[in-house]
Amino acid sequence: MKTTPFTDIHIALGAKMHEFAGYNMPIEYSGITDEHITVRNSVGVFDVSHMGEFWVKSSHALAFLQKVTSNDVSALPVGKAQYSCFPNGKGGIVDDLLVYHYEHEKYLLVVNASNIEKDWNWCITNNSEGAELENASDWMAQLAIQGPKATEVLQKLTSVNLSEIPYYAFKTGNFAGVDNVILSNTGYTGAGGFELYFYPEHALKIWNAIFETGADYGIKPIGLGARDTLRLEKGFCLYGNDIDDTTSPIEAGLGWITKFVDGKNFIDRDLLAQQKTQGVSRKLVRFELTERGIPRHDYNIVDVNGENIGKVTSGTMLPDSKKGIGMGYVKTAFSKAGAVVYIQIRNKNLEAIVLK
Repeated sequence: MKTTPFTDIHIALGAKMHEFAGYNMPIEYSGITDEHITVRNSVGVFDVSHMGEFWVKSSHALAFLQKVTSNDVSALPVGKAQYSCFPNGKGGIVDDLLVYHYEHEKYLLVVNASNIEKDWNWCITNNSEGAELENASDWMAQLAIQGPKATEVLQKLTSVNLSEIPYYAFKTGNFAGVDNVILSNTGYTGAGGFELYFYPEHALKIWNAIFETGADYGIKPIGLGARDTLRLEKGFCLYGNDIDDTTSPIEAGLGWITKFVDGKNFIDRDLLAQQKTQGVSRKLVRFELTERGIPRHDYNIVDVNGENIGKVTSGTMLPDSKKGIGMGYVKTAFSKAGAVVYIQIRNKNLEAIVLK
């Protein structure tokens, strides 16, 4: 298995380790419940160095990105980031990603760990514009510091004014004595905070500085288990579960990152425009059980008569409220907030309410 610059630390801290996307990653330390609540109420640190990073450079970079991504990169100023996806030419999604406008004619793409090779090959294959591409995944480490106290902890380690960095914006500066750290007001938890990008040789220095400074705030390392419950509570998609090569961004509720602006002739534009205009037969929804139970991936979703109307793509029991929540695709007629559906769990149909 591959390792990150922090793998030895995770093991030394007694983390429960498991393979994820080819990496030896921490699943939990003190337990998913404790870690979830820590991020919601205070501050937690995620090792996300397994994520992939591609540089896209040159005067051809914008034209290339306008073709391969669904969002409008021409509207992205330097210093801002946007959520986007790679349409796959068949109405599905190669991957979802973040696009950073790092400087003039230079962009950073952050892709999912499980799709690094797939995404890289996709970019190479579709680079008829001649943009300069560099796969920097092995030369970049990343930590996500998330929670309501994250900014307060991080501010003690940098002269960059973090309160002046709005959501989905970033600055590059000195952090914990390390130059050229990207400080990005983004995250996958819905709890606020920053994602930091830096060279792997500085990893231990940055980790130690964050935990020393955060000690008074109850800072804790957080594993992938709580990362999943946090993103699911917020309603963020997970590639491979809620979106994949068979789901369109329109079906997945990602029409807001699919921009049909003049001059942006991106892959699958005509097909996705047709879906947006004519509608789709299924939609991704968030739901919450009104009865006690835990929805799981691939459980059937049925109507009041027990007729199958869809499938669960992600599900869990929230660590704090103990409510069963999930996401899944249902027939469009059942996709409005407030709709009542039923999740088949062990031969029982448990009532659930579709959430906004």
